[in-house]
Amino acid sequence: MSTRITQRELENYLWGAAVILRGLIDAGDYKQYIFPLVFLKRISDVYDEEFKTAMDVYDDVEVAELPENHRFAVPEGAHWNNIRNVTKDIGRTLKRAMQAIESANPDTLPGVFGDGDWGNKDLLSDATLAQLVEHFSSRTLSIKNLPEDELGNGYEYLIKKFADDSGHTAQEFYTNRTLVHLMTMMLQPQPGESVYDPTCGTGGMLISTVAELKRQNKEWRNLRLYGQELNFGTSAIARMNLFLHGITDGHIAHGDTLARPAFHDNHAGLQTFDVVLANPPYSIKGWDRAAFTNDPYGRNMWGIPPQGRADYAFFQHIAKSLDPTTGRAAILFPHGVLFRQDEGSLREALVKSDLVECVLGLGEGLFYNSPMPACVVVLRTRKPAERNGKVLFINAVSEVFRERAQAFLDAAHQMKILDAYKQFRDVEGFAAVADLDHIAANGYSLAISLYTGTHSSATDGVSELSMEEALHSWRQASTNADQAISNVISMIRKGVVQ
Repeated sequence: MSTRITQRELENYLWGAAVILRGLIDAGDYKQYIFPLVFLKRISDVYDEEFKTAMDVYDDVEVAELPENHRFAVPEGAHWNNIRNVTKDIGRTLKRAMQAIESANPDTLPGVFGDGDWGNKDLLSDATLAQLVEHFSSRTLSIKNLPEDELGNGYEYLIKKFADDSGHTAQEFYTNRTLVHLMTMMLQPQPGESVYDPTCGTGGMLISTVAELKRQNKEWRNLRLYGQELNFGTSAIARMNLFLHGITDGHIAHGDTLARPAFHDNHAGLQTFDVVLANPPYSIKGWDRAAFTNDPYGRNMWGIPPQGRADYAFFQHIAKSLDPTTGRAAILFPHGVLFRQDEGSLREALVKSDLVECVLGLGEGLFYNSPMPACVVVLRTRKPAERNGKVLFINAVSEVFRERAQAFLDAAHQMKILDAYKQFRDVEGFAAVADLDHIAANGYSLAISLYTGTHSSATDGVSELSMEEALHSWRQASTNADQAISNVISMIRKGVVQ
């Protein structure tokens, strides 16, 4: 009898764990408990599979337990079966097992299980954890039953389901995968190259480069993957995600990319990469602008972004992280970066650098659970000679299909956009090539409608703003007005005192 797990069975199996937790913890917290359990079960089942294979060859228990016969070490007492036999303090047992596995694999797994509060019985009772353990025990997650690609696909399914269930906050760790696929195809990663995502979330953009090489039947195992993620729990999920996709040599760092970039070249400067894929957090306000003013890595070469918007701080970090010969980047941004007035001098410096190869305008809804329109800016450090001093603008706001509140790109949309990018020529009503003098004549605005001659709420940065942009502008104006009034009152009071 076959024990092979189909994709539908896997999805039902994984989502069944979330059903057990529903109503007990917030949907946004599902991931920090379910993903570690999936990973622990997978490690244990693969260890057993490897042990059996070694026994079939050597017929010797001691030899079968040698580290060289296993991907990961599973110390005594840390196996899934040890946990299944526990009926009291299950959370503490799980935590100890996870810590033991991390300690036994210091080069690959430190911190990989995240920081879930497993010992909090008010959050997760022994009865709930026992139910979860038994649920996961119903399937054997060996490689024979579930190859890495298929388990990885199931993991991605679960990430999206958690995003659906947790609402708008999902954008913090999930980026529309149809858009990620397009961005990856535009950059054409090659075997042996380095790939970087400075705000990597759960690692989906990094994994997309591996998937693209697999799709082309090219060597993918020598890709060098690097990512940094501010949220500790999400960075742990990214590492698990890479492992479950069969990627054992990825480098995922936890920390603030703007304040403490993790990847350095001999500590003399930022490490540079062939490919950068990124969806930086939108217009964050709580960043250290003062420190960026004196940035030791020289990431302020275009200027200092306003406190209320860190977008151009990430922009400059990415530009500084590109290999000077082979570097190319695709960055997903809100449309505001193309035309906002308070970033005008930064944008002028960006245009003059001649790094921008393409500005792609996309329709509404491609940001997760948000109607806000998106754009992709493609950078390239060494353009083909015929593209020097030129930028391609693509208006693809209509190239979407919608399902409920979410928008997607189907294969036809992706191919139309990709063909326009490769052709790099004018296509009436869809694409236009502009030289830098033309852009300068437009005040260095990158608003797509200025070049393609089309107007819509998504591309016309001059006449219309998104709801988020309008709200931000109103709040900023209100804050400025309050400050002005305070200053006047202060001056009056000083006059009275004098």
